[in-house]
Order: sequence, then C-alpha cells, then structure tokens
Amino acid sequence: MKILPSHLRKQLRTPIGTLVDEKKLLKLLEKEKYIVSIGDQVTYTLLKHDIKPAFCIVDFKTRRGSCPEKVKNIIKSFGDKIVTVENPAGTISDHLWKVIKHAFEDIEKLSLRIEVEGEEDLASLAVIYLAPRDVTIIYGLPDKGVLVVKPTDENKKMVKKILDEM
Repeated sequence: MKILPSHLRKQLRTPIGTLVDEKKLLKLLEKEKYIVSIGDQVTYTLLKHDIKPAFCIVDFKTRRGSCPEKVKNIIKSFGDKIVTVENPAGTISDHLWKVIKHAFEDIEKLSLRIEVEGEEDLASLAVIYLAPRDVTIIYGLPDKGVLVVKPTDENKKMVKKILDEM
C-alpha cells in the first residue's frame, strides 16, 4: 500500500495536466480513443453527454459528502463490469493498483466501473503512471474545472517521483 506522507500534500496541490471547463472538455474528448475518468462529478459529466469512458473510478462522494441520487444513478448505469475496492483516505491500496493495472490490460474488452470504498482522490497517480500513451485521463479540481492529462514521459516521471516517496 502506498501512503501519502504529510510532506507531499503541498506538492499534490499543484495540478498535473491542463485545466479546462466543461465546454472545452467536451470538445477535447471528441477525438480521444480511450478516456479514464476519476471522480463522481467528472464521470457524471461525461455520461450525461453520452461520452463513455473506458473505465471510471468513483466513490459516490463529492467534497466528502454523499453524491446526489441523480448523479449516483447515472454513474451506476455505466459499466459492463463493476469492481469494488477498499482504499482508505490518503492511500493507494494494493488492490486498487492491481484493478487499475488490469483495467488497462483489458481496456478494449469492456467498460469498467471501479467503486471505491474509502476515497479515490489519489487514484489519479496510479492511473497516470500505469496508462498507455493513447489514454486521456480526466479528474476534477473542485471549484476550478477539470484536469485533462496525457500519460507523457514527463507526467509519468513526475508521478513516479511522488509514488517513490509514498
């Protein structure tokens, strides 16, 4: 299990990727082959616009509170396969890491919803690190917009440095 040490919290406040609003996000995603969404609100945004991610990672919480029922129902309508994993706050559990790794290995086969019991906040690090080059990763930045990340060598190197310190 990877546990976030307190000295890395400040570093993680610096977002990885390009910050966009919903309109720009939808335009950017038109040409993307594989999309992975992390977070309930961003996954809901995709699904309400009929954009299907290859897989999503959700915890049915927004800002530590419960997701609205409408959002939860739309998210629960997605996924050929559903996997539930435990992932405590401030961690990336071994099980979550394995499920993400397998999701990328099976990315062409079926859509997957990963439901996290705990928190999915750090899942983006594992996704960026494990993602093949043809994937686009999106996750929300509360009150600011959506971050769009390509798994470039530079982004993977930045994430690896953080993961190595966990």
